[in-house]
Amino acid sequence: MSSRISLLEVTSIVLANNPAIQQALRKWNAAKARVTQEAAWDDLRVSGSSRAARFVDVAPNAFTDQVVSVEQAIPITGKNLLRARAAAADAVAIFEQARREQLDVLAKARSSYFRLANAYAQLELNRKNLVSLRQIAEVSRSRYEVGKANAAEPLAGEVEASKLLESEQDILRKISAEQSQLNVLMNRDAFAPLGQPEQTETRAVIAPTENARALMIANRPEIKIAQAKIDMERSRLGLARRNWIPDPAIKVEAQRYNASAQAASEVDAGVSFTVPWMNPAKYSAAVREAKENLAAAEHELERTDAESLGALRDALQKVHTMKHHVDLFRDKLVPQGRQAFEANQFAYETGKASFLEWITAQRNLRDLEAMGQQHVADYYAALAELEAVVGTDLNLFPTTKTKERK
Repeated sequence: MSSRISLLEVTSIVLANNPAIQQALRKWNAAKARVTQEAAWDDLRVSGSSRAARFVDVAPNAFTDQVVSVEQAIPITGKNLLRARAAAADAVAIFEQARREQLDVLAKARSSYFRLANAYAQLELNRKNLVSLRQIAEVSRSRYEVGKANAAEPLAGEVEASKLLESEQDILRKISAEQSQLNVLMNRDAFAPLGQPEQTETRAVIAPTENARALMIANRPEIKIAQAKIDMERSRLGLARRNWIPDPAIKVEAQRYNASAQAASEVDAGVSFTVPWMNPAKYSAAVREAKENLAAAEHELERTDAESLGALRDALQKVHTMKHHVDLFRDKLVPQGRQAFEANQFAYETGKASFLEWITAQRNLRDLEAMGQQHVADYYAALAELEAVVGTDLNLFPTTKTKERK
């Protein structure tokens, strides 16, 4: 692994190697194989029998010694096709579950990547502030030596510097935690070295709410799963209704009599079928069950639509809030804090401000810069969550396509 790692590289590795994603795709492949099985005809039935022993005397050709029969059920009602449609709808639902797994894992990986980048930025900021504090302590020590400051001032600067050293250890722990998280998501050893994240620029152009709604309704896996379940239950209802109609089985039977010289003495043909009308309670109950399941699936779609719109609204509001925080800190609060620090530094050096005012301004600037950097990471993470909610690539990050159904 190189000393730097990009978001595109992380995304590609996660999509290719993440075990949860691979497990979900394997289940989809298995579900697709089920469609062919359900569409197939019943297996051909072949039977045969032969005389093992006879303990009475019989006239020649009075009894058969061997019988061979072949029987095939003919699905004239199309029940197999309805079962295949239900299986196909189930395969669609399983595919969408796999896509949901992809979206969630990608959102986790991207959020972890941004948190890792933020931790490195916080570490750099912490060390820069440590240098600044030591310079402040050195200035106050020089003033103390010439009698222009008391002994408490350089000590206060050293205390603040020690606090930053303690904060550095917490930041290093966060870096380690996010590296482990990313390694696990990429299916790598948790202890494997991981490069420092590269600077990421997002194309964060948020579509209007109505466009976002349309995108979500067309792409969100949960909605597509609910729609697929309705299709599946409709097929099952059709199957329950057709179960009232039996599929015939065609049978051809060859017999050989006990004294015959031919391979087959006679060939018979016949047809057989079940009689479902003799058990009306069973099949009526099956139809009622299928109707209730269809109604339940329709209500599930309604609930999913409502919950999805709620999730979209929350995600959009979170993005807009985080963007507001980023803009506020970048354009206003951090520059104001820096101006306040520089003004207090000049005032302290000219004897117009106390050391406490200077060190407080430095602490405020440090907190504002740290919070501003944290808001950037939160904003990027909110964008990743928005893509997961909508269920499609919004072209916010370096593009790596998720699995598409064939």
